Amino acid sequence: MTAAAGLVRSPLEIVEPASPRYKAVAFDAFTTFDPRPIGGLAETLFPGRGAQLGEVWRTRQFEYQWLRALAGRYEDFWRITEDGLIFAARQLRLDLTAEKRDRLMQAWLELTAWPDVPAALALLKSSGVRLAFVSNMNERMLNAAIRNGRLAEFFEHVLTTDRIRSYKPDPRAYQMAIDAFGLERDQILFVASSGWDAAGARWFGYPTYWNNRLDLPAEEFGAPADATGRDLADMARVVLAPRQRGAA
Repeated sequence: MTAAAGLVRSPLEIVEPASPRYKAVAFDAFTTFDPRPIGGLAETLFPGRGAQLGEVWRTRQFEYQWLRALAGRYEDFWRITEDGLIFAARQLRLDLTAEKRDRLMQAWLELTAWPDVPAALALLKSSGVRLAFVSNMNERMLNAAIRNGRLAEFFEHVLTTDRIRSYKPDPRAYQMAIDAFGLERDQILFVASSGWDAAGARWFGYPTYWNNRLDLPAEEFGAPADATGRDLADMARVVLAPRQRGAA
């Protein structure tokens, strides 16, 4: 972790009371929801090919959202996820029957939270930090995951880029949290699950935390995250760590 190191005795125990560094935190959905069961199902349906299918599918999923946004031909995240799956299976010459397609898409409505999430969110909430999602997922997908993870009590706002008919890193996507919270951008920590989203939030002007669960290298965008860690316990330390003397 690149910030707030050495400030805790146990995963979420703060050494000394302090006002949170930020008034609110805006999360990308994948910081909170675990997509690994989708990959497991892909391997079950296509033994020995699941990882390859997942890689091509994920790449095309994001390419489709950005290409459609640039072209002004918007479709929501559910649609481009299904289109990406169909293309990936075709490219890999896999027999994607209607039943298998439906099972893989249904898995997106069955996501649950990463194990570290509930405790971290509860600590932030009890400390007076306001929470929101800012996600490319559509409302149906987000609400299903929130319900499955039993996280509804924590989030004041559930913001989907479907509202602006575009996708992050469109600046309008990041603006949604400012408008919803009624705060200045430097009062909101943006928590990204991918390096490109962390860069997009930094370009917009947010302080950022990269929740780098896969220990990936930083993207070459010249916009590194302010702090990086492996889970939301690390993130909570950053938000609740005592400020240095003289800090604004």
